[in-house]
Amino acid sequence: MAASSRSLTTAFRHCLLNPVALGYLALVAAVWVWIGVDLLFVDHQDASFAAVWGFLVTAPASLLFLTLPGPAVWAGVAVAAVVQAAVLGAAYRGFAGRLRHRAGTV
Repeated sequence: MAASSRSLTTAFRHCLLNPVALGYLALVAAVWVWIGVDLLFVDHQDASFAAVWGFLVTAPASLLFLTLPGPAVWAGVAVAAVVQAAVLGAAYRGFAGRLRHRAGTV
């Protein structure tokens, strides 16, 4: 039982620790920093729609959390970013593995 949970955490870590997943998380962090700067330091006559970019950059997974009440929406955006980074990382690992396999057999 412990070996299977250890292998699951290892697989999750391998999905998150590659250039594509880390680049996506850096992009999400940069967008949220920009949103914070816009909300705190920029004067607007009307409402700012900067926070919409936080949902767009983590869509479609973040859109599942829009119906949650209160601050749970923002936690859902963070969860969505990590889930999508893991999916992108798994796709990268699969694609890189196929390229390595093809290069080894040809």
